[in-house]
Formats: sequence, C-alpha cells, structure tokens
Amino acid sequence: MNNKEEFNEMSKGFDFGQAITEADRCLLCHDAPCSKGCPADTDPAGFIRKLRLKNITGAVRTIKRNNILGGVCSVLCPASDLCEKACSASGIGRPVEIGKIQRFLIEYAWKSDFNVFEKPEQRKERVAVIGSGPAGLTCSAELAKKGFKVTVFEARPEPGGVLRYGIAPYRLNKEFLERELEDVKKFGVEFKLNSRIQGKAGAESLLDHGFDAVFIGTGLWGAGRLKPEKENYNGVYNSIDYLSALHDDDRLTQIREQIKGKRVAVIGGGAVAIDCVESAAKLEASDVYLIYRRSFLQMNTNKDEIVRTLEAGVHYLLLNQPVDYVADEKNRIKGLKIKRTRLGAEDVSGRRSPEIIDGSEWILDTDIVIEAIGNIPEKDSFQLYPNVKINDKKLIQTDPETMQTLVKGVFAGGDIVRGPSFVVNAVCDGKAAARAIKAYLDKKQEVGTE
Repeated sequence: MNNKEEFNEMSKGFDFGQAITEADRCLLCHDAPCSKGCPADTDPAGFIRKLRLKNITGAVRTIKRNNILGGVCSVLCPASDLCEKACSASGIGRPVEIGKIQRFLIEYAWKSDFNVFEKPEQRKERVAVIGSGPAGLTCSAELAKKGFKVTVFEARPEPGGVLRYGIAPYRLNKEFLERELEDVKKFGVEFKLNSRIQGKAGAESLLDHGFDAVFIGTGLWGAGRLKPEKENYNGVYNSIDYLSALHDDDRLTQIREQIKGKRVAVIGGGAVAIDCVESAAKLEASDVYLIYRRSFLQMNTNKDEIVRTLEAGVHYLLLNQPVDYVADEKNRIKGLKIKRTRLGAEDVSGRRSPEIIDGSEWILDTDIVIEAIGNIPEKDSFQLYPNVKINDKKLIQTDPETMQTLVKGVFAGGDIVRGPSFVVNAVCDGKAAARAIKAYLDKKQEVGTE
C-alpha cells in the first residue's frame, strides 16, 4: 500500500438499497433490546423503525439528537458486542447490522446537506471544556444545544482528541471526522486550539476567569511502558506516538520507510493493539506479531477486527508475556524476550490472571516493537486539578450519575475517569455531565435571582 490516499481511505458503508434491505430485517421488538444495549442511548430501534417507513430525516434526527457523534460511533463502536448483540433477530439468524445502518443515515444527511438542529436561545452562562475528545465534544454540543456559551480548550493543533490522533486513519479519516465536527461547530462552540491549560490548579482556576462551570475531558495521553528505562531504544515505539504519526504525511512516510520489509512486534491485546498490527501490515512489514499474555477470549476488542487482522497475515502469539528487549551495542532492537504464561485463578474482575511458566523464556527476533499496553494520565496532569479526588491510577473520581467531582462546578468524564474505554462510553459521560451542568447552572441562577 504505497499510496497515502489509499492508506487514509475508509471502507465503504451501506448504500440506500442495502440500508433499506437490512432495516427490513428488523423485528420491530416492543421492548427494543437493541436500544437498551446502547450506552449512549442512540435509540437504534427508533431510527430503524423510521427508516423502514422511509422517514429518513426523522431517522437522522433520532440519531443526532441522541448522539451528536452518531457518525463516529457508527464506525468505531463494537456494535457486535453492544446493540447488535442484544438484537432479537440473532435468535433466528444473524443480528441486524445496526452500525452500518446508522452510518448510512449519517452520510445520507451529509450528502443532502440536511440540518438537524435549530439555533437555540442563548444563555449568559459560560462553560469551559478541557479536551476535545469524544467526551468533551459531546458535553460541549449538549450544552450548546441548550444555549450555553461553550469554549473548548485543546492542547493540540486540531480538535478531536483520540478520534483524530489515536485511531488508524483508514478506520476514521480526517474527512469523516471533520464532517462530524461541523455539527458541533454549528451550535457556536468556540475551539481554542494549541491552548493547553497549565499551571497549578489551572483547570479549577477557570472558574475564577469568567466560566461558570468546567468539564475535564483530557483523556489519557501517557503511555504504559514495558521497560521505561529503555524507551529510547532505536526501534521501540509507544502506541500513542505511533498512531499519531500515521495522521501526518511526513511522519507517515518516515514510519513506512522504517517498517517496510521489517519484522514488527506489537505488545497488547486491546483495540489499540489491533490498530497497530493492522496498520503495520498495511505498511508492508515482512512479518507482524501480536503478543498478548492472555487468551483470545480475554482480548478486549471486537472479534470482527481480530478476523480482519488474521486475514491480513498477522501472527498471534497468545499466552506469551514480553519481559525485556534484546538490543545491540548501539541500542538497536534485535529481539524481544518473552515468557510463556498459563491462565490461573480468577481475579477480582472475574478474569483469569496469567501466570508465568518457569523456565519458559524464549526470544522473538524482531526489528521494531510497538507497545500498546495501556494509556495512562500524562505525568503530573493531576496538578491541574489538585483539589479533585483521584484514585491510585491517577484517574479522576466523580459521581457516576452526574460526573461531578468534589470541587463545586467542576465535572469530568471519558477516559480520564474510566480509564481506557470505548468511544460510546465517553459519549455517555459527556451527555450525563451536560445534564448535570445544566441542572447545576439552573439552580445557581435561581439562587442568584432570589
């Protein structure tokens, strides 16, 4: 795959005929289990029913009013593990392909230039949102729909957070994301790019600078490392830097030159690791290995994605745990030390913990290693909100229903609260926080007028 445009090209979605045919398979269940299976409450039963009645604009309204990132979620959501898993049609055949129907409706609206929303009546209150990932974008849009003045502070040059910088471009490219962002910008949300909130209590201090509430959706931009002291070895990448490079033409060219014809090993078993192995295969690595200390069944990723990578020729080395690097005198990677594992007793989460088998160490010859072993908060990020309670993983603790922190007027959501999770869960947090912020500001206004 030598063409940059080809590398950035997403797979095609349903056309009109395919979407109608698939929607006609819906059983129109009275209890709508598919809608109950959507964390973002996008209401698949509602938009599919309207599509069956050829009410396409009504179907689009249902999606966008419930989920401003309905297009992104249609592409990235593990639908087979959520709404489609709950689909009653699976009892008599295969489930309805809800995600593909949802994507068709969003793209149809874009092509027809259909505007779902009307401009709301403006309120005087101002809300600051830190981070423009899925949680921040959703919270911003939901508040702007209610007329609040929203300013999003984004540290990077472009908005989108993990949607722009943390996902392989052939899964979600710049053009698709920009169309989705347009729906947020139509509400008048202000984006301040290259604007990192810094300094001690920087997030909380926004309340003293004209903002009535703050939402923290900074995400996780620190990388878990196998051997932190060896992170500068030639040939070792962390998944954050690697995936970010795929979105920059110059850096992509450099990565391609380094990977083509080389042996690439990816450490990890989640969706990020899948993006890393698949992209390495597309960049023409001679061999690509995914090394995971657990089993297939414990991989935290969509099973369809696993099949896709197997078809691309990725080698899966399961029940194997990397423990160290093998390098030459110039610190160039030559191999990966690995120990075999077996699944032991269940841990507190109900998963069987991997145990290293004594005397099982072996070496995998490799030229490049990509670590996809988990994202963590950036170093010292908690200094931005010193009065907010955090747990032992440096994640912000909130009320699970309102996403409110212990600091009055400060809310948080997304990965900085949950840890690494699906986009749809960040959307859920953004919606919950927006509802709570509105209630908080409504009450504040009532008290102020008494």
